[in-house]
Amino acid sequence: MSTTGTPTAAQWLAGARPRIWPIAIAPVVVGTGLAGLEGGLRPLLAVLALVVSLALDIGVNYANDYSDGIRGTDADRVGPMRLVGSGIARPAAVKRAAFLAFGVAAVAGLAAVVLSGLWWLLLVGAASVLAAWYYTGGRRPYGYLGLGEVFVFVFFGLVAVCGTVLIQTGRITGVTVLGAVQAGLLATAALVANNLRDIPGDQVAGKRTLATRLGDRGTRTFYVGLQLGAAVLVVLIAALSGAWWALLGLAGPLAAGRAIRLVLRGALGRELIPVLKDTSLAMLIGAVGLAAGLLIG
Repeated sequence: MSTTGTPTAAQWLAGARPRIWPIAIAPVVVGTGLAGLEGGLRPLLAVLALVVSLALDIGVNYANDYSDGIRGTDADRVGPMRLVGSGIARPAAVKRAAFLAFGVAAVAGLAAVVLSGLWWLLLVGAASVLAAWYYTGGRRPYGYLGLGEVFVFVFFGLVAVCGTVLIQTGRITGVTVLGAVQAGLLATAALVANNLRDIPGDQVAGKRTLATRLGDRGTRTFYVGLQLGAAVLVVLIAALSGAWWALLGLAGPLAAGRAIRLVLRGALGRELIPVLKDTSLAMLIGAVGLAAGLLIG
C-alpha cells in the first residue's frame, strides 16, 4: 500500500466521520433532558459529558480506520473514504489521531469526575476507551465477532445517557434507564445500517459482523425493529414521566422515514449510503425533541 502521508484538514475531518457524530451527541442531549426533568441540570457537566462522548466517537472512528486499513478490510469499500485504506495517510498517523481523541475524552472525563465527586466513574471511562480500541483493534477484535452492536448499545446508549444524568443529579431513575435504552437502540440501528451496506465486502474480508451472521433479510428486519422499539420507548417515557411534551421525540422516527423505506425496499450498495446519515440525523432530531419535551414537562 502506497501512502502520501499528507492528508489535508478536510480529509482528516472526513476520516473522523462527522456525519455520524449525532450518534455521540444525541445520548448526551437525552441525558441532559432527563437531568432537567429531575431538577438537577448542570450545564458545565453536560458540556463535559458531550466532549467525552464526541471524543470517544472520533477516537473509535480513527481506530477503526487504522485497524481495518492495516488488515485490508477496507480494500473494496462502498462507504465513505478511509484514510488508511485509501492510502491517503500513514497508519501510524491515524493511530496517533485515535489516541489523541481518546486523550481528550480522558481529560474531559476526569474533569467531570472531579466536579461530580463520583470517582468510581473513572473505571467506566477506562472501560469505554478500552472498548473503543478493541472494537476492531488487537488480535481478537470483538467487532469482527458480531459484537459491535453490543458495544454501541452499551456505550452510546446506557453509559452515555446514564452517565450524563448521574454526574448532574447523582442518581438514576427508571425513566433514565428507559431513555438510555431508547438511545442505545437508535445508536445500534445506525451501526446496523452501516453493516448492512458492507455485508458483501465484510464477507469477502472475513469480518463476521452481526449483519453477515443475520444475512441481508434478517439485518433489514432487525433495523426496522430497532426503530420501532425506540419509538415505543418514547411513548413510555412520556407516560411514566408525566411529561407528555416528550412525545416530541417521535419527530425522530418521522425523520428516519426515508431510511426505513430504503431498507424495506431492498436498497443495496451505494443506495444504502444515505441510510446511515439519515439514521444518525434522525436520532439527533428525536433526542432534541425528547429532551425539550422533558424540560418543558
